[in-house]
Amino acid sequence: MSNSLVLVDDSPAVENLPSFEVVDRAIDIYLSCAYDSAPPKAVNDRVKQFRAAGDQWPSCAAFERDSANTPTRLALRLGNRVYPHMKLVIEDCATSLSFLFRADTHDRHITVPPGQTGEYSAFVKLMKQNQELASAIEAGWESGDVPTFKAYLKQDLLRRAEIPMDWTINHAR
Repeated sequence: MSNSLVLVDDSPAVENLPSFEVVDRAIDIYLSCAYDSAPPKAVNDRVKQFRAAGDQWPSCAAFERDSANTPTRLALRLGNRVYPHMKLVIEDCATSLSFLFRADTHDRHITVPPGQTGEYSAFVKLMKQNQELASAIEAGWESGDVPTFKAYLKQDLLRRAEIPMDWTINHAR
């Protein structure tokens, strides 16, 4: 069963969205990993807009949505010290009744052909830095009790390990 945000009076609402406190903690962890000093004004403005919304954060205009009517993905563009387009993403976990956090490097859609420009090696370096930051952010989230896909997989494997093997075999058909 998949979650989706249902818009009611132009405000998305779903029971299983993370609380304001969890999203706020995720933002703090993200920013502490992504920046060596204060983030740019545009990022601070988005964070202030989120915090001003409080428990009504799902309707905050600072979040990008994958669909206007029933979004399953919310993204907050927070960037990082070398790339302004990286995002904190909260997305539906289709196999459970929850939403998970992901650091989206937002650089996979760009291609620079190798050998055709001098920009290729710089772009590869940027992608590597973005991926390292995303990994550090998600590790911070996991330590800070912010739900991530990696943590979900670990919990699912532990849960499956508790199911007797004969039950799994007999009920897998």
